[in-house]
Amino acid sequence: MRTRVGLWIDHRKAIVVTVTDKGDETGLVISTVEQQLRRSGDSPLKGRFERQLVVADDSQQRALTGHLNTYYDAVIASIGAAEAILIFGPGEAKGELKRRLQRKNLGGRIAVLETVDRMTDRQIAAKVRQHFAE
Repeated sequence: MRTRVGLWIDHRKAIVVTVTDKGDETGLVISTVEQQLRRSGDSPLKGRFERQLVVADDSQQRALTGHLNTYYDAVIASIGAAEAILIFGPGEAKGELKRRLQRKNLGGRIAVLETVDRMTDRQIAAKVRQHFAE
């Protein structure tokens, strides 16, 4: 049985459409990434020790990277043993996932990497079915 996967991805969620000989199935992977990192606290800090109370930017970036790594691992796990992978989406997440797949020696399975805008779940499923029907 041939398994092909179409994947619409951004940093907030991934919609995975698996196409087999028996039909297609749609799955969803949600990210816990918060894009706009904010300082904790309700009001701006004032005083001599403000620098000590503000979280450093590099530690916020490390936290973001850790969340993204967990998210991409979940997406790769949902792909499974697909023979061909169609990756598309609006932002940088598709390129980041492609690099991660290449590091795991799964880059040869990537059929197409395409930039598209926001789409509904039905539009995504139709695009994946159309791509693999050709």
